[in-house]
Amino acid sequence: MTTTTGAPDGAVAPRPHAAPGLPGLARLAWSRTVFEVRGFFRERDAVVFVFAYPILMLAIFATVFGSDEELIPGSGVRFPQYFLPGMVATGVMLSSFQNLAISIAAERDDGTLKRLRATPLPATAYFLGKTGQVLFSTAVQTALLLAVAAVVFDVPLPTDAGRWWTFAWVLVLGTATGAVCGVAFSSVPRSGRSASPVVIPVVLVLQFVSGVFFRFDELPTWMQQVASVFPLKWVAQGMRSVFLPDEAAVLEPSGTWQHGATAAVLLAWLVVGLVVGVRTFRWRRRDDG
Repeated sequence: MTTTTGAPDGAVAPRPHAAPGLPGLARLAWSRTVFEVRGFFRERDAVVFVFAYPILMLAIFATVFGSDEELIPGSGVRFPQYFLPGMVATGVMLSSFQNLAISIAAERDDGTLKRLRATPLPATAYFLGKTGQVLFSTAVQTALLLAVAAVVFDVPLPTDAGRWWTFAWVLVLGTATGAVCGVAFSSVPRSGRSASPVVIPVVLVLQFVSGVFFRFDELPTWMQQVASVFPLKWVAQGMRSVFLPDEAAVLEPSGTWQHGATAAVLLAWLVVGLVVGVRTFRWRRRDDG
């Protein structure tokens, strides 16, 4: 006797529905960016610090040195105008390197990364989401800083397209480099609680030696040489070429803005950060296997 299969003779049995696939990488990265931006703005204390720190430091230096005093008599460059590029550069470092190095270490420590790794979300989408959040927060922070500098301290902003193009590529490349290096450095702290004590001193030292708080040409030669190894000095110098007149290039140790060197150093650190990050990034705590 022949058993029936439940389908009438000549009928074709329906095929099981295929499981829906994941959206494309671009859509996943965008969704992750939106998620990261919302999460960033929920941390109100961190948002206030990241956005207010460059503005506060600019106000302090403008007050201490005098907003109407010229850097060099007859140059027309006042102290707020000279310190603005350094504040833009340090804002980039806070939003990218410091933010990611601390937040990713905390996510690893509380198990967020471990749970995320168990989902179908590609690792690339996660890192693109982090980078997108950094680019967004850096753009907002920089816009606020420039608005305060122009309105409160009467700092002249560039009027020609060439300077704004330089501003754009230095900002984007510096932010991307800082983000990649922040991801790589996030594996250094042994726990989420130790992340801030490990990361913040590194940021502070780089700020002091990179011409953020002082005129770079007045720093000791050995300090200039040490700073030239790291990205922050080059981001600050690139920003000085945007906001200072061409005559101010004589204040640089080389006597020029060195745009080619700026791009080369930032790209080199971007590659180094990618290589180190790929080799050392951990999704679990050290004591979790």
